Amino acid sequence: MAVGDTTPGRHCDVQLHKMEPGDYGFAVYGPEDEGVWMCRAPNGYGGNLANHTISEHEDGTITVSPSILIQRPPEGEWHGYLERGVWREV
Repeated sequence: MAVGDTTPGRHCDVQLHKMEPGDYGFAVYGPEDEGVWMCRAPNGYGGNLANHTISEHEDGTITVSPSILIQRPPEGEWHGYLERGVWREV
């Protein structure tokens, strides 16, 4: 994925380790867990969206703000946006 490219995402409420690249969803990890929004960026890096604002739309897509930055030193990072279920790298 090059800077500025977009990739459609998929809403699936599963735990992060079960997500495919481009997936996002609300995951619950145990009986006492209140759940958290998680994502797997198009490059496969997984992230927790707890420090972001999530807007849910009628069609099941979400918009995340601010931008999403997932760093995996020394492999690399993914930085971009998830808007109405579409990923856009910056």
